Amino acid sequence: MYFGFTWRDGDQAMDVPSVGGPFPTQADAEAWLTESYEDLLERGVTSVSLYHEGRAVYGPMSLLE
Repeated sequence: MYFGFTWRDGDQAMDVPSVGGPFPTQADAEAWLTESYEDLLERGVTSVSLYHEGRAVYGPMSLLE
């Protein structure tokens, strides 16, 4: 079962653990990404997708641009 908004590695399947979240709102999730994208790049994550309760909201979105 999924709760809230979560970021997932855009290059991975849905069943992999999230790279961020859960967050109560989309705005909270997007604020976290703004603060954390450099850390994600260092971990080898080059794109992300945003999910809400297991359903895709948008993505994959490149972190390289």
